[in-house]
Amino acid sequence: MRNSSKSDASHQYLVRRLLNLGDKGFAMTMKRHSICDQAILVTGGTGSFGRAFVKRVLNDCPQIRRLVIYSRDELKQYEMSKEFPASKYPSIRYFIGDIRDKERLKQAMEGVDTVVHAAALKQVPAAEYNPFEFVKTNIIGTQNVVDSAIETGVQRLVALSTDKAAAPINLYGATKLCADKLVTASNNYKGGRTYRASVVRYGNVMGSRGSVFPLFMEQASARASITITDANMTRFNITLDAGVEMVMWALSMALGGEILVPRIPSYRIIDVAEAIAPSLKSEFVGIRPGEKIHEEMITQADAPNTLQLGDYYAIIGSGLDRIYDAYVKSFKAIPVNESFCYQSGTNSEFLTVNQIRSLIKDHLNPTFCPV
Repeated sequence: MRNSSKSDASHQYLVRRLLNLGDKGFAMTMKRHSICDQAILVTGGTGSFGRAFVKRVLNDCPQIRRLVIYSRDELKQYEMSKEFPASKYPSIRYFIGDIRDKERLKQAMEGVDTVVHAAALKQVPAAEYNPFEFVKTNIIGTQNVVDSAIETGVQRLVALSTDKAAAPINLYGATKLCADKLVTASNNYKGGRTYRASVVRYGNVMGSRGSVFPLFMEQASARASITITDANMTRFNITLDAGVEMVMWALSMALGGEILVPRIPSYRIIDVAEAIAPSLKSEFVGIRPGEKIHEEMITQADAPNTLQLGDYYAIIGSGLDRIYDAYVKSFKAIPVNESFCYQSGTNSEFLTVNQIRSLIKDHLNPTFCPV
C-alpha cells in the first residue's frame, strides 16, 4: 500500500525540483504569492489548466476579491459552477465570451489586477485544416487580450505557451510563437503603467487532451497492442499541478518581457507504453504530419537571450536589456553557452518506467495497475 505522507513529500520535492527551489526558497516563494487581495481573470478558464488553477486559487484564497472565469463554452461554465458555486465562493464570476471579441474582453477586465491567459486552439491536425481559425484565436485573440489588459489597467499578465512554439514545424506551434512574441513585446509600449507581461512555456501536460497517457491507457483496456508513432520519440513532461505552480511562481516573481521555462524531465514514448501495458506488443504507425521526433523548449537561436537560474531558464525578449540586467543582478542569473539548446531528446533527466507508473497513480488514476 502506498505511503501517502511519503508521496506528499515526493510531490513537494518534485515541485521544488521543477521550479529550482530549495526547501527554504520554496517556503519563501509560497509566502510571496500575494494574490488573495486581487481580482484575477482567467481566459480559457473552463479548460483543464483553468479548472486546476481556479481550484488552487480558491483553496489558497477562498475569500479572494474577485475571480473571473472567461470562456466561450456555456456548458463547461455550467458544469464548473456546480463544482465552484457562487453560493460558496461569492467572489467568483462566470463570463461567457471569446478572446476574439475585444469589447467583451474589456468589459470582463474592468477592475481586474491580474490576467492568466490560457485560452487557445491547440489541436495540431485541426490547425492544418483550419489555419486561419487558429490565427484568429491564438494570434489576434492574444493581441486582444494584451490590448484589453493595458487599456483597462491590468497590472500583471501571464500567458501559457507550449514547447511546440520553439522552432515550430506546424501551424499551431507557429501561432503560439507569434502569441509569445506579442505578449513579451507588449512590455515595450506599456508607457508609465505598472504592467508586466510574461510567458510560461512548458512541455506536455500529463493526461491533458492530446496527451499519450490517456490514449495508451484506453488502448490497454480495449486492444491487443499499443500504437506508437516512432520508437525514438521523446517528450518533455509536466504534471498539471506543477504547471499551475509554475504560473503561481511567475505571477509572484517574473519581471516582465521574458519566456520562463522550467527544467523538467523527459520521457521516451516506448517507456510510457512499457509503464502502462508491459504485456502488450507495440505497433509502430509512423509520425503524423506536423509532428517532431523530439520537442524543443529553447532553441540554439534563443541562446544569446537566455539566462540560467539554476535549473530554471528565462528567455528575454529583444529590446529588453533592462530586464536582462535585472535578472542577472536580482537572480544571479548566468548567460547560457552560445551553443545551448533545450531539447527533449538530449535532456539530462529522463523518467524511468517506475517513475512514470508512480506519476500515473498520483496524478491520473489512483487505482492504476499495468496490464
